[in-house]
Amino acid sequence: MTRPTRREFLRRLTASALAAPVVGSLGSCTAKAGQGGTTDDDLGPIEKDLSLYLWSDYLADTTVPEFEREFGVRVTVDTYESNEEMAAKLIAGASGYDVVLPSSYLFPLFHANRLALPLNRKYLGNWSNVAPLFVNPSWDPGNRISVPWAWGTTGIAYRRDLVDAPPTSWAVFHDARYRGKMTMLDDYRDVIGSFLKFRGRSLNSVDPSELEQAKADALAAKPNLKAYLSGPVKSQLIAGDVVIAQLWNGDASQAIAEQPEIGFVVPEEGSMIFADALVVLANAPHKRAAHEFLNYILRPEVAAAISDKTGYGSANQAAVPLTRAKVPYPTEADLARLEYQTDLGGGAELWDRIWTEIKSG
Repeated sequence: MTRPTRREFLRRLTASALAAPVVGSLGSCTAKAGQGGTTDDDLGPIEKDLSLYLWSDYLADTTVPEFEREFGVRVTVDTYESNEEMAAKLIAGASGYDVVLPSSYLFPLFHANRLALPLNRKYLGNWSNVAPLFVNPSWDPGNRISVPWAWGTTGIAYRRDLVDAPPTSWAVFHDARYRGKMTMLDDYRDVIGSFLKFRGRSLNSVDPSELEQAKADALAAKPNLKAYLSGPVKSQLIAGDVVIAQLWNGDASQAIAEQPEIGFVVPEEGSMIFADALVVLANAPHKRAAHEFLNYILRPEVAAAISDKTGYGSANQAAVPLTRAKVPYPTEADLARLEYQTDLGGGAELWDRIWTEIKSG
């Protein structure tokens, strides 16, 4: 029997998850009324260890050392490069992790598969620092299992000194003048989604005709690309080996810090907005230490340091005045051009097939 790919494995899991009821218990803890399904169980004393499984390049240099020093907890950090990588590892049976950091579109899977522990608000005294934009989000009603971490957008990073004019549209990837000097993210949601937006469609579309057009646009762009590349493209932008790249705004900010000639723009057709949030796993071995870490991240100075290091906007409204970059929250006009990714449900299989055809075409 052929073993399914990681993405196919996750697609099947998500499809089955969405067929199951999302409401009800998310674990063995009891829900406390009035707190969005959070728990009031006593978590006991702080454990001496904590295991984090996070996106790479997503911590300030001081985040972990200062937490360890203050709380007397030894922290280990493993990293991943995609939500699919993280979720597939957890579902495949990985154990020992306490805290993970999924993006908003993955939360239906976490809810339906009872992967997360309901939060205990009595250990989260800094909760009031969360910006209203991220309180009671559609992807986690009542913030039952999530503490918002950061938000960002997908756009186009470019070298001001090496392109004729700043790109304003996703159409730039069809411009043969930059052949071999452009990259797009190695992420099917971002690539296909960008060409859906290019045609004025939703980046969550599952309409076969709209997706066929997005595939055609992606295939037309592919000969101009050096590669589909995510995190590693930063160094190539800095060196000038790549002059235009689809990229997340935080990664672009990290690159700009080293090479001021790099610019970043959200195309006029619009793009994706995302939020990443901390989750305590249902089988976490160190639940109290995990809650203390979440509350620590909610401190304004801690969240500000993370935002300054990563370049992503902070979901902590009290941290924004303390940051150097002061990434503003999106306005209503901004939100009209931006979309959150949502789970594709039964349409995921069609997206998978189209992405395979794009990569192999």
